[in-house]
Amino acid sequence: MADYFVQFSCILDVGSAENVLYAHGIVGDLPAHLDLDDYDDLGFQMEADPDSGAGALWLHAGPYGEPEHVIAFVLRCAETFNLTGLWGFCWALTCSKPRLDAFGGGAQLIDLGKRQSVAWVDCEHWLAQHLVDPADAAAATTTGVADTGADA
Repeated sequence: MADYFVQFSCILDVGSAENVLYAHGIVGDLPAHLDLDDYDDLGFQMEADPDSGAGALWLHAGPYGEPEHVIAFVLRCAETFNLTGLWGFCWALTCSKPRLDAFGGGAQLIDLGKRQSVAWVDCEHWLAQHLVDPADAAAATTTGVADTGADA
């Protein structure tokens, strides 16, 4: 039997050490916001990372991360702390054994000020689309733009 993993590591700057403390309350309330049962894992860990700045939060997961939970948390922080600018992160999909459907990853780009996803990419779906329509692959290669969507 193979084990499938989703891993990531990123920094979110919430502006101040005071906001870092408040963010612990946000992450504590997040399971209820996501309608998770008591036994469901939040899908990421959060720690203050003062080496990256007074307001830096280190968000990470391994081996069973949930990128959608990170996105929900970041959007709540953007609203609470009035964050602006672009923020994003990448994740890896891996497996304990070689499986054809077990490797890939993705990335999410969020406009914190607008509180919405700007673009995202999922490697598996991107590849499948481009294998079906080689013209899309050629366009993406020449423009340097990956297949993106408005919502995750």
